[in-house]
Amino acid sequence: MSRTDRPTQSRVSRGRSLAVAAVAMLATVVLSGCTLVTTIADRGSETPNGSNGSADGLDVIDPDLPDDVRSYSEQELDWWDCQGFQCTMASAPMDWDDPSKGDIELAMLKVPASGDPLGTIFVNPGGPGGSGVQLAAAAEYLFGRDVLNNYDIVGWDPRGVGQSTAIDCLDDDELDDYLYPTPDPAEASMSEEELIEIMTERERAFGEGCLEKTGPMLEFVDTISTVHDLDMLRATVGDAQLNYLGFSYGTELGAHFIDTFPERAGRMVLDGAVDPSLDRLESSLAQREGFISATESYINNCLSGPECPFTGTYDDAIEEIRATMDAVDKALPKHTDGRTLTSSVINMAISASMYDESMWPQLSDAFSAYDASGDPSGFFSLVDTYNDRAPDGTYTSNIQEAFPAISCMDAPAETDEAAIAAYNEAMQELDPFARPGLETVGDLTCQEFPFESRATPGPVSGAGAGPVLVIGTTGDPATPYEQAIALADQLESGILVTYEGEGHTVYGGKSTCIDDIVDRYFVDGDVPEGEPVC
Repeated sequence: MSRTDRPTQSRVSRGRSLAVAAVAMLATVVLSGCTLVTTIADRGSETPNGSNGSADGLDVIDPDLPDDVRSYSEQELDWWDCQGFQCTMASAPMDWDDPSKGDIELAMLKVPASGDPLGTIFVNPGGPGGSGVQLAAAAEYLFGRDVLNNYDIVGWDPRGVGQSTAIDCLDDDELDDYLYPTPDPAEASMSEEELIEIMTERERAFGEGCLEKTGPMLEFVDTISTVHDLDMLRATVGDAQLNYLGFSYGTELGAHFIDTFPERAGRMVLDGAVDPSLDRLESSLAQREGFISATESYINNCLSGPECPFTGTYDDAIEEIRATMDAVDKALPKHTDGRTLTSSVINMAISASMYDESMWPQLSDAFSAYDASGDPSGFFSLVDTYNDRAPDGTYTSNIQEAFPAISCMDAPAETDEAAIAAYNEAMQELDPFARPGLETVGDLTCQEFPFESRATPGPVSGAGAGPVLVIGTTGDPATPYEQAIALADQLESGILVTYEGEGHTVYGGKSTCIDDIVDRYFVDGDVPEGEPVC
């Protein structure tokens, strides 16, 4: 791994639901050829807003909202037919504190209830940067039949994401260079100052590209702005309270909604929970520990089977992987498309495979193919799937641009050299695949971002909200189980639901026990007794 590769925490800081993304990939096929960025004249047959009135005397729209903000909640959404679904675009202010700065557009997709709807469930797949539009389009594969019968399912692409007014930073070739950098042999003889300048310039160019291509909206892609968008969208569908299913980062979004609008929180399910109180370095260390733990489970599972590319004990397997990484960094073999295989690509392939046990065999096949013939395609296939990179070199989403931009606007980069050095030392001790690096280099992506963060991490409480289901998986690599415990403790009405297993997120067919708890909660309002374990 080149010492000028991007720091780990700038790539995977809060968790992205690949288990959910695998389901949502079905939606990509469903939506192919159907874009939401269309003129009114292109819209097909339209249907009016639904309205579910008030809940417990609560008005759908807060009567105390200022007029310049209230108008967004009062807008009429023109839904049109979209490949068997209903689609629309909603307007939101770029800056909720100053709507005069202009509007942005939010893409929405609805799967109407098959029966008389109790209301709407909004869904978010995580990221930040995941497409709620794609997730909603896969609702039949995600929700139980009773939920689909009783609720409209609505997904939206949050500000900066997908088919909404989107973050754009680099073209596809530039994104390849950014995500799959080819090491420069000259780096071996460079001074520490020269190496830091190369790394800094790479991240500075990324941030400048984001500002140039995205414009002033870039400053307002933070999660709290999305929380206000979501409350507005709740009102536009006629619901007095928000019913919500959020995965991974979507739990952080949901937790902040509960904390900001506790009286508006309806039936809320947070699966693969993020602890919003952690700062960027704490979150990165906690997550890396989760990935290393999951990697140990993968290796031990592999070694117990008949066809494993590793031999001996867990420690032996780690040494074999490190030897492969060392050899790769010396040889710098090429993929057929010209990209260079590095230890960084292999490391990312390992991490991407930890999101779900079903991906473990593919990782083993990648190591076996490389060991047998030097074929690196298996590693690239895993990383390309994670990065939403198609075989032709195009990127099918903007998640690798939205993810760092939103993350940087949500939490300040650590600049204290002592804290950064302590973090790097801890990472070296924790991660068996860590390469010797520059101890004073931290999260350069956010340090060089054009805007300072609009928020500071801290605990949430949601005082006054109804019961909230917080689901944690004991072997979750991306959002470790301890974070679910922490979030359930922080929320005054949080109820911890535990799944004993591997992988990132669980609702949607992985556990009948979890699915039943969530479905009964949404449909009947049943709140589990105690803290159930599945």
